[in-house]
Amino acid sequence: MNAIIIQQPGGPDVLQLQQQPRPRPAAHEVLIRVQAAGVNRPDVLMRQGKYAGSGEVAGLVPGLEVAGTIEQCGTDVTRWRPGDAVCALLPAGGYAEYVVVDARHCLPVPAGCSMVEAAALPETVFTVWHNVFQRGALRPGETLLVHGGSSGIGTTAIQLATALGSRVAITAGDAAKCTACRELGAEWAINYKEEDFEAVLKPTGVDVVLDMIGGEYTAKNLRLLNDDGRLVFINAMQGAAAEFNALDVMRRRLTITGSTLRPRSADFKAALAAAVQQHVWPLVATAAFRPVIHRTFPLAEAAAAHQLMESSAHIGKIVLEVAAAR
Repeated sequence: MNAIIIQQPGGPDVLQLQQQPRPRPAAHEVLIRVQAAGVNRPDVLMRQGKYAGSGEVAGLVPGLEVAGTIEQCGTDVTRWRPGDAVCALLPAGGYAEYVVVDARHCLPVPAGCSMVEAAALPETVFTVWHNVFQRGALRPGETLLVHGGSSGIGTTAIQLATALGSRVAITAGDAAKCTACRELGAEWAINYKEEDFEAVLKPTGVDVVLDMIGGEYTAKNLRLLNDDGRLVFINAMQGAAAEFNALDVMRRRLTITGSTLRPRSADFKAALAAAVQQHVWPLVATAAFRPVIHRTFPLAEAAAAHQLMESSAHIGKIVLEVAAAR
């Protein structure tokens, strides 16, 4: 099969299309013939050798989410059959014509979704559901602040939060991104290059912050939180270290938490997949939530997809289209 290999840690040019042996599913796995693979920020960090827990990246196939059809089932798999259309969350390996994955980490392609749209779902939806709704415990009527609102994570969080009855504020880097986020349901869309998000939101406050920035945003996020508010980290692009007032956290009963998805156990991911199918898939079926696709690239142009991801010029998701040979 064809696959994109990280030759060594480095820039987008280290991504090379190579021939690899087609994997075989273990008893608990399925073999998926990939039609589309999502591109995510952790893929870039993995390529650079900076993603926590990725280990040695030379020779690794990146890619954390795919959509396609099941080609073969392991002997213990009972839920799926060859020919079933699925999307799946992966620990790696998505930039390839075939991939094996724990059968419990697959979900049916939602009705009305293309394979490209389905491939854009698992990584972002699993991340948002766990961090905003499980860890952050966002409730109807509360206000969510999302930094990086025009990202794949951001566009997912906006739609899910508004569909489930919450108000949403976002930050983004230009007027076009802010407009796109408003069209998805954000009530406040703050261009952080022109306005101080803390000053804009201070009169109302927020209940949950989904933060991928860190650094100097941390203290601002905590000051914005209402009593019993929750700050949830999923990245720290401006730095992991921060200073804040611990006494204020105590006085207002604030919660500081966060998570990374890839290192979690297979059982955890299986339970999360079940929760996503129960709570999010009905919203996809009614079009209350749909992934925003910015652009697709052929598999062989994965380096160009990474260049676009690193430019942050996109709104929503970037997806690789894969034409797998049988």
